Amino acid sequence: MTMRTPALAVVLAVLAAPIAAGCGSGSSGSTTTGGTAMHQQSGGALTVKTASSSGLGTILVDAQGRTVYLFQRDRGPTSTCSGACIAGWPAVTTHGTPQASGGAAAAKLGVTKRGDGTTQVTYAGHPLYYYAGDSAAGDTNGQGVNAFGALWYVVGTNGSAITTQASGGGSPSGY
Repeated sequence: MTMRTPALAVVLAVLAAPIAAGCGSGSSGSTTTGGTAMHQQSGGALTVKTASSSGLGTILVDAQGRTVYLFQRDRGPTSTCSGACIAGWPAVTTHGTPQASGGAAAAKLGVTKRGDGTTQVTYAGHPLYYYAGDSAAGDTNGQGVNAFGALWYVVGTNGSAITTQASGGGSPSGY
């Protein structure tokens, strides 16, 4: 029984984090997924590319079309998101040198080591994250969420936060 308690705590934290983070941000009403499987790119290097999102313009996504975010509390390439934060906002990690595709700039891609030893992808010096409340490619449910001490935004091709809100909750295209 004690073996199940930590696993149950992790599952509950992942499910509760988007609720605590203000899941009802006005975007499409997706349900929460487990989150932990979202941050691990199978195989080697992660690819960052672009997609067009209704109301947000051209944003960064991974090779599977999952939206990536930046956390305005982060200063420089070091992540300030851990514990319950990382359960709701899984780090975009890689097992190799991240690759750029489409309108993403290879020169803006980088990596940083997290406290747990994983390698997190950065873009224009910002650590990148997924949102556990995004359940499908193109979801932008984390856009503008105020959680863990700051705002979370999708990332534009220049590496800056796109601070507008999506219109109509549409999914990005260009996968």
